[in-house]
Amino acid sequence: MLNLETERLKMLTDAHEYRQREVMHHQINIDNYALALEEIAEKHPEEKVMLEFANQLRNLLASSIVEQAKEIIMRDVIAKQLEY
Repeated sequence: MLNLETERLKMLTDAHEYRQREVMHHQINIDNYALALEEIAEKHPEEKVMLEFANQLRNLLASSIVEQAKEIIMRDVIAKQLEY
């Protein structure tokens, strides 16, 4: 049987890796949304449907930025716990 400290460290390590992946996942989305907005602005500046889509992308971009910031905070808090 694992002792509690070993189990605690494993849980924290797993949680830290998970948060790091989430930060990366949000960054991929942020990059994709930003590039899509550029594409729409360059190639579809007058198309109403694309302008509506661009508005949706702006909301998704803003949301992803906030969610990524939350994940970074939690990742960093977990990293501090791993230092103890």
